[in-house]
Amino acid sequence: MSDPITPVLTKRWLSPNSWRLSTYEQLEGYTAARKALRGTPEQLVSLIKEAGLRGRGGAGFPAGVKWGFMPKDEEKPHYLVINADEGEPGTCKDIPLMMADPHSLIEGCIISAYAMRAHHCFIYVRGEVLHCMRRLSAAVSEAYEAGYLGSDIFGSGFDLDITVHAGAGAYICGEETALLDSLEGRRGEPRLKPPFPAASGLYSQPTTVNNVETIATVPFIVNGGVDWFRAMGTEKSPGPKIFSISGHVERPGQYEAPLGTTLRELLDLAGGMKDGIPLKFWTPGGSSTPLFTAEHLDVPLDFEGAAEAGSMLGTTALMIFNETVSVPWAVMKWTQFYRHESCGKCTPCREGTYWLAQILERMVDGRGTEEDIETLLDVCDNVLGRSFCALGDGAVSPITSGIQYFRSEFLELCRQNATSSAASSGGDAQSALVGAQS
Repeated sequence: MSDPITPVLTKRWLSPNSWRLSTYEQLEGYTAARKALRGTPEQLVSLIKEAGLRGRGGAGFPAGVKWGFMPKDEEKPHYLVINADEGEPGTCKDIPLMMADPHSLIEGCIISAYAMRAHHCFIYVRGEVLHCMRRLSAAVSEAYEAGYLGSDIFGSGFDLDITVHAGAGAYICGEETALLDSLEGRRGEPRLKPPFPAASGLYSQPTTVNNVETIATVPFIVNGGVDWFRAMGTEKSPGPKIFSISGHVERPGQYEAPLGTTLRELLDLAGGMKDGIPLKFWTPGGSSTPLFTAEHLDVPLDFEGAAEAGSMLGTTALMIFNETVSVPWAVMKWTQFYRHESCGKCTPCREGTYWLAQILERMVDGRGTEEDIETLLDVCDNVLGRSFCALGDGAVSPITSGIQYFRSEFLELCRQNATSSAASSGGDAQSALVGAQS
């Protein structure tokens, strides 16, 4: 990438008072909603399907297809729920978006809710980000005062209310059904599927759960059209994407680029590796995605490219680590996080993360054995695909990929322990012999 692309999702971020309604309206704000509400819900669903917009929350499921699952009748209330929990380690794209440009999300909610015949939208925000809650709530109030929310929006006869809800800081509530339980006032735990939310979601009514970035992209598609959107990205993963780059780079931050961009190109935008220390390993989509190494610099960062290389695009949270970082230590820290955040509903995840963390802590502390490596892999095998939700799968990803690419580092920890144990035993034997002679 010789030059940064023309910003799309982030184009208003640096404007003075970008979060204000007045600024948003000066920069094409709410023109897409007016245009959308002149059409039919079916036309909007078809538009999003043709554009190929895929969910930006991690799974990459086609948004238009997801919208199409919603019933077309309105015998029951329909709900749109925005997942703004953003708890994945390394991910920091949705909160900056809501801070800098909250009205793009609100406009996206209007269009998306109309397409799904929903008249109430809930935005579930991570409760710790109080500054974001305040700014988003203020933007919702501005939209109500301007007549963009409430009854008969733009004279279309369409009504929509938005409720901003603060979560309580549970990682599991990033899983859509656990989020719905939390919204209903219950402990956040994943639900058994089926039934899927489109059939029985919030309050047992038809519901669609979408990520912040997914919905904020919708107004741009409505205004720009299918061909414009598909001109960016790849055939199967079109459009722009916000990449969260953190760790050992000169300029960490949010970088917008087309899907399919490589880490090599993103590192150029971020000023390269910090202090010139070479890259060792990195995550393409947060800590729940398998690790990549310096050999994966040119992997296309789209949903297909990351999968073909053995990982997942996830939330495009690129955590960059240089050669000074111990892989077993980093893997241990992530596993401690998953142990803490496991909701405890299913045995493989509840017990598996506990034992995985214990083994890794022992190894990093210099008390591990080579057998521990095989034990780690065995426990991972009993967690992967056997957990109630994806948290278990995400918890084992850094461990299995870490051992795959850096087994020598795990072995070295064990050898250091064996050497120190042998030296200690030799010293004890010598002391015993001296004692016996005396």
